[in-house]
Amino acid sequence: MNRGVRSVDDLLRLLDGLFDDRSTSDWWDRFYTDRDRPVPFFVSLPDENLDGWLRDGPLRGGRALELGCGPGRNALRLAAAGYEVDAIDLSPTAIAWARERAGETPGVRFHCADIFAVELPHETYDLVYDSGCLHHLAPHRRISYLALLDRRLAPGGHFGLTCFAAGTGDANSGVEIPDAQLYRDGSLHGGLAYDPDDLRRLFGSYTEVELRAMNGEPADGLFGVPFLLTGLFSR
Repeated sequence: MNRGVRSVDDLLRLLDGLFDDRSTSDWWDRFYTDRDRPVPFFVSLPDENLDGWLRDGPLRGGRALELGCGPGRNALRLAAAGYEVDAIDLSPTAIAWARERAGETPGVRFHCADIFAVELPHETYDLVYDSGCLHHLAPHRRISYLALLDRRLAPGGHFGLTCFAAGTGDANSGVEIPDAQLYRDGSLHGGLAYDPDDLRRLFGSYTEVELRAMNGEPADGLFGVPFLLTGLFSR
């Protein structure tokens, strides 16, 4: 018999164990092993929304933290724009790929770690960016996610993200299942879809700068697929 729940962290870890998919480094290592798979975001191109924010404002450099960086495509775009970047991913395979892509690129550090437990060189960042991490988190981990933002995002800084969009009808987008049902199923079903109002409620303590569907982009330009939602918020 185990009666070990004595804190919020204990409870969160217990709830983590109810889900059988996409919560371990082993799962993501298997996902990233075959680099030739036709996975849209395996390309080396940055998100079109991030590129636009860097070119046209309001992102103006400083320190950036990327959550769930995968093979590093957005981290490298941020470094090219003059940011000092710390990029985190749970998968050693993804981080190894990102470091290969980066080569000797200055200003970017890759960390293989849990985003909620990583040790970082800075307390706060001018930009926190997430391309596809939030929608793979179980509902209870939104609490941890908001606490991370509160701790890491500097006053006056920006938070940007892309996530699965609800209502697209695209098979590649996430599920629109109520949170409670996810626990009954013991599965996130590949990822959770959000609509704009979901994000406005979740990040209600921040100021909305832009919230829209991602633009579809040609394969040789920027990364853009219409089944994702993009958002930028300021603190």
